[in-house]
Amino acid sequence: MIPYGKQSISDDDIAAVVDVLRSDFLTCGPEVEAFESEFAAMVGAKHAVAVCNATVALHLAMLVAKIGPGDRVITSPNTFLSSANCAAFVGAIPDFCDIDPQTYNICPETLARDWQDDTKAVVAVAYAGQSADMPAIAEIARSRGAIVIEDGCHGMGGGFSHEGKNYKIGGHPWADMSTFSFHPVKTMTTGEGGMLVTDNDQYAQTARLLRSHGMTRNATEFIGLVDPDISDSSNPSSGIIAQSTTSHLPSHALAERGPWYYEMQSLGFNFRITDFQCALGLSQLKRLPEFVSRRRDIVARYNDALAGLPWLETPGVPDERERGEISWHLYTVQIDFDKIGKSRTEVMMALREQGIGTQVLYIPVHLQPWYRRTYGYAQGKCPVAETYYTRALSLPLYPSMSDDEVDQVVTGVKSL
Repeated sequence: MIPYGKQSISDDDIAAVVDVLRSDFLTCGPEVEAFESEFAAMVGAKHAVAVCNATVALHLAMLVAKIGPGDRVITSPNTFLSSANCAAFVGAIPDFCDIDPQTYNICPETLARDWQDDTKAVVAVAYAGQSADMPAIAEIARSRGAIVIEDGCHGMGGGFSHEGKNYKIGGHPWADMSTFSFHPVKTMTTGEGGMLVTDNDQYAQTARLLRSHGMTRNATEFIGLVDPDISDSSNPSSGIIAQSTTSHLPSHALAERGPWYYEMQSLGFNFRITDFQCALGLSQLKRLPEFVSRRRDIVARYNDALAGLPWLETPGVPDERERGEISWHLYTVQIDFDKIGKSRTEVMMALREQGIGTQVLYIPVHLQPWYRRTYGYAQGKCPVAETYYTRALSLPLYPSMSDDEVDQVVTGVKSL
């Protein structure tokens, strides 16, 4: 069976993980910092914060941007659930604008048309590896006082062109933060894992703090255990009255800050990633250019072979962004199932009988039962995305696919 996506693990990858398993560190060790440094350099960002998965990276982006109740966050309906759920996690309102019929990404014109005054952030998804129109999205959002978060989970190692200059996803001025996924079907993997990148020093510092229980061991940030500014006052928001500061302990007892000392300064989480995951990430990062190159080769082969089918539409790329190196996480075509007289389920089963796995990516998020029940969203909110969903089918695409396997997929599709 040719799956729709698959990781590529080499002997060097395995050796890198084994080395860490035999080392003194399994989590929060030197491999995490090394992976963050190398990844930031790859995309061209100042900071990279590695976490346990990409959903967490998006959640952190909401938290460090101080998005919360009363705020609206707009994203694409054509994405995985996390791109919208991250807003719900912090009590904000996840909202959706329709997609461009060519790229299947957020449509800037629709974003501007449907903008509401309480919108505080836009999560722009790089669907299938192709960047959204980040300059246009940023102009709309920032002129209205909102931040831009780039969901680059499909776009690892890829980029786009603007005014004759190439930019990496995650390394351009039109996003305040970008997030990435290292799930096994993504362009490179750490098993599970995610990354938040930003040029904003405060965002990065806060993300690192929240990643590990809101706890710091940095002496320059310490507040102290008996600071009167904290303990001598009431907390009106919680209704809790501070306890007496009278202590039976000598004054130096709580003030000592030895090598064990740490402070919890915010209500944080355990969003940490392991050293052996990051060792795999470092090894995979060396192979990222070849992964991206092979994906582009396969897409070109698909495009040439499938272009003449009157009932199938290959993915579109705007001319002005053609020069950017798209990483192509997915190869999603649109099929007129009525024209070939078969349902999508029948097509998928027919291809499966020929040893070809396919997938549907994605079900419009606003039509999911929880979103309809919670926010009242309904069919017709994003008609382009809804129509796209009824026609979409993702064909196999991963770096270790052979040319013969690509040809097998093409033959299977043409036989429908």
